[in-house]
Amino acid sequence: MSQRIDVKFRQSIVVRFSGDSGDGMQLAGNIFSTVSAVVGDRISTFPDYPAEVRAPQGSLNGVSGFQVHIGHGLHTPGDECDVLVSMNPAALKQNVKYLSRRGVAIVDIDAFKKSDLLKAEFKTDDPYTEIGLKSQVVEVPMTTMVKAALEGLGMDHKSQMKCRNMFALGLVCWLFNMPLKNAVSFLEHKFASKPAVLDANVRVLRGGYDYGHNIHSSVSTYRIETQDMRPGTYCDITGNRATAWGLILASEKSHRPLYLGSYPITPATDILHELAKRRDLGVKACQMEDEISGICSALGAAFAGNLAVTTTSGPGLALKSEALGLAVMAELPLVVIDVQRGGPSTGLPTKTEQTDLLQALYGRSGECPLVVMAALSPTDCFRSAFEAARIAIEHMTPVVLLTDAFIANGSSAWRLPDEGEYPEIHPNYVPEELKTTWKPYMRNDEMTRYWAIPGTPGLQHCVGGLEKDYETGIISNRPENHERMVAARALKVANVARHIPEFEVKGKVEGADTLLLGWGGTYGHNYTAWERLTKAGVKMDFAQLRYINPLPLNTGETLSHYKTVIVSELNSGQLATYLQSQFPGLHIERINKVQGQPFFVQEIVDGVKQIIKGGK
Repeated sequence: MSQRIDVKFRQSIVVRFSGDSGDGMQLAGNIFSTVSAVVGDRISTFPDYPAEVRAPQGSLNGVSGFQVHIGHGLHTPGDECDVLVSMNPAALKQNVKYLSRRGVAIVDIDAFKKSDLLKAEFKTDDPYTEIGLKSQVVEVPMTTMVKAALEGLGMDHKSQMKCRNMFALGLVCWLFNMPLKNAVSFLEHKFASKPAVLDANVRVLRGGYDYGHNIHSSVSTYRIETQDMRPGTYCDITGNRATAWGLILASEKSHRPLYLGSYPITPATDILHELAKRRDLGVKACQMEDEISGICSALGAAFAGNLAVTTTSGPGLALKSEALGLAVMAELPLVVIDVQRGGPSTGLPTKTEQTDLLQALYGRSGECPLVVMAALSPTDCFRSAFEAARIAIEHMTPVVLLTDAFIANGSSAWRLPDEGEYPEIHPNYVPEELKTTWKPYMRNDEMTRYWAIPGTPGLQHCVGGLEKDYETGIISNRPENHERMVAARALKVANVARHIPEFEVKGKVEGADTLLLGWGGTYGHNYTAWERLTKAGVKMDFAQLRYINPLPLNTGETLSHYKTVIVSELNSGQLATYLQSQFPGLHIERINKVQGQPFFVQEIVDGVKQIIKGGK
């Protein structure tokens, strides 16, 4: 007699994989999110892993997690998870706070021996009671089942244990009615050159799936009600990969070769990895010896006529500051991508923050304006990288694009753009009619310096870090000339505002006099908080900034319509401080978090309610 399975339909579900850094939780989560994207679900992921290269096995400091939210109508990885997979006691202890009271904890009971409990600093033999776990627990002998699945293959114990993540993945795929063929296809691609490893992982994956079918417990399976998405080809993409692909498209649309000069730094390194693979598309990616040489090589490439890029995180942006000032002085197109992480100094290398905004705006010597942008989501990294390159090339200015560890490592389902969806990029070359009279700092009507590509007859020239004469381009120490050049560079950047979209209020409620405002990668959390608040009857609007310097032309006028602007950001109030300096009459309230973690949606909801009630 076949077992009756209770299938529950859900709009969305949140799963969190957790275990040691060596347990493959990031891989299991990535495969599950890819499988979900292929079957038509929207996804939002949050990789959460330690900075230690290899903490002691089974210790609290070594826990690695990967949370994925699948379904539709979602914008965040979720505040709570419906299913928590824990490969050991430390993983359960560190992640139980994320588990819904109505959720399910799946644990590898083979890894819950007394010695394992001691490593995780449990004081009793009853870990569930000790941590106050109220959710349903499903104890699965994963280690035993993995050994049984791999019997006869001649694998040692260590190699067998590397496959445990696939057993957990197979079990979760069963739980959510996900077909295994797409997961198998992923493994076939990943281990194409290692048939023995492929065979072992597929065996264990199917073992976990079959175990779910045969499980004798009251666990319900779930089926996600997929959303009708815009027709097209979709893939699961991380923010860093989307950034790299956006730069490649910008190179194609500008007809300028793409050069990346970078030094590896967490969490930006994956952009370097991705572009290093794309020699087939003409990309030149160079790993330099340090942050300074990375930006200086890119600056040389910009002078030579390339779409020049350098990537970094907060500490690297500090090191690049002098060369970035040189890019402003020389008025060369350069894209600097800062994937923000917890600071200061080395800080929290694998955690997320939005604490580099004021550094991006002001962190250089002298009057040194440049364009500052921020990507809103993993998929928006593609559009924002393309747009940063467009502005840099068309307006001959450095552009700092701020992403952050949350959206750079997180992923979403992304639709490949249609042919012609993105516009051509038009470099500001020296016009043919000016080539006989051209000087290095001649400008168009918007104060943008013309780009003279080396090798063009008649356009030999020098630019550099010493002030040049506005008219002749030779070195000048005249006070009046310096002030004129400072004003020209500032006006050039200000004029970019005429070529970006207007400030748009994304969510509107009739009669609202309060605005919830964020910037960059907090978009999903702010938007979801706004949805919850308005459903609860709170009258407020919502907006998220992508363009920060210059601000869109209508920003001041739009903000002035609100009695209160509530700025929500993962720092101590940097955007709020910046906006207050630009628009002194605004009444700004703040919701801030500096914990190396993204917001919980409920934190924003509670913060808004408290402000409305008159609190801080």
